[in-house]
Amino acid sequence: MATLAPHQPAEIAPTHWTEGNPSPDELAHIPGEGGWPVVGNTFKMLADPHGFTRRAVEKYGRVYKNKAFGGWNIALIGADANELVLFDRQKLFSSEQGWGPILDQLFPRGLMLMDFDHHRVDRRALSIAFKPGPMRHYSGSLNRGIAKRMDEWGAGNLQFYPAIKELTLDLAADSFIGIPWGPEADRINEAFVYMVQASVAPVRKPLPFTLMRKGVKGREFLVDYFTKETHRRRAEGGGQDMFSQFATAEYEDGSLMPVDEVVDHMNFLMMAAHDTITSSATSLVWLLAKNPEWQEKLRQEIASVTGGLDASGKPRDLAYEDLGKLELTEMAFKEALRMVPPVPSTPRRALRSFEYGGYRIPAGAHVGINAHFVHHEEEHWETPHEFNPMHFTPEAVKARHKYAWIPFGGGAHMCLGLHFAYMQVKVLMAQMLPRYRIELAGGDPDWQAWPIPKPKDGLKVVLKKI
Repeated sequence: MATLAPHQPAEIAPTHWTEGNPSPDELAHIPGEGGWPVVGNTFKMLADPHGFTRRAVEKYGRVYKNKAFGGWNIALIGADANELVLFDRQKLFSSEQGWGPILDQLFPRGLMLMDFDHHRVDRRALSIAFKPGPMRHYSGSLNRGIAKRMDEWGAGNLQFYPAIKELTLDLAADSFIGIPWGPEADRINEAFVYMVQASVAPVRKPLPFTLMRKGVKGREFLVDYFTKETHRRRAEGGGQDMFSQFATAEYEDGSLMPVDEVVDHMNFLMMAAHDTITSSATSLVWLLAKNPEWQEKLRQEIASVTGGLDASGKPRDLAYEDLGKLELTEMAFKEALRMVPPVPSTPRRALRSFEYGGYRIPAGAHVGINAHFVHHEEEHWETPHEFNPMHFTPEAVKARHKYAWIPFGGGAHMCLGLHFAYMQVKVLMAQMLPRYRIELAGGDPDWQAWPIPKPKDGLKVVLKKI
């Protein structure tokens, strides 16, 4: 199966991820079950994805087949499986062909839908947006935007998930695109929301009145917007925001990235940051509300690093240079990512046959690893089902399998924006915890586990002014 060469025109990108699937006979030796006719185990998985995985591992072991969402998938479960697939020493697995059937209509040619040399070249060009200079600029935008929103929230009842989702989108308009909050940002945000919702919609064709239709229209709007803006920013010299950095990014030979690729990378990055940061910030706030002793530890650490409140009684900004000093805050965030990984499972496709766990997996097989399962295994975690940031002391990390914790993926496809995610959540905590104590209102919520975790009630909390 061929892969894209660097600089290959986007118009001839392959669409071969639906071809060459293994026959049932080629998978017959792998244990598992097909479920109901036509739909397979799709509805069982959607009803309880974590329970489904747990039961399958207990019944079939750490390699099993499962028919869902229109085809067969081979689950590879465990830290060793994570390392095999993510580190991918032998270049066996295609991320493009794993994610493509899910994302290609809305987010084609994003970094996650690239493999090998094409991925490496584009990733290196885009990494300029995460160098210290731009990151320092983003930190200023985050402090300003989050401080303003914390004051607007005020003390009292709050439905946290939709509130942080709206804030994350507004922060992205500022830090990512470099435009002020307002009608233009609202229109862009609306288009992104439709695209993200459509990416997991059950109807995969853009028929009238469907989510997919809204998503495709949203993509058309953003392609037009980002195309015009790329030309403008190149002509005017760009700026410090992430989009301007992408628009002026150069390959190693000094050539500019093609405009359509800049547009696709920007669309993908906004999607990748949008719901994942919303989910992970929500899980951290939920767990801190349930564990007030840790909430207080973080509050004290923040005060010691920032200097506490200023003369007007407001929290001081978290300086870019001080991000690394919030060690307990980072440990708490990592523990939240362990307990509720924003991407619970990861698909790939086997480009060649390989052996794992005593089974031969044929070329063309769709395979998947499961972060959530490994994040809760007793062999790696002292208290796998309890919030315990001490899981992330340097000693504990050193002693653990390197691929037992994979909220940001791993290997060549490790999340490019992971340091931005750490920064945004640390600034959120530095602006929020000195102002408010966070308590749950209405009990512990149930969580929608897939595709990106979120509390079904929106996470009802009470903010109590300190």
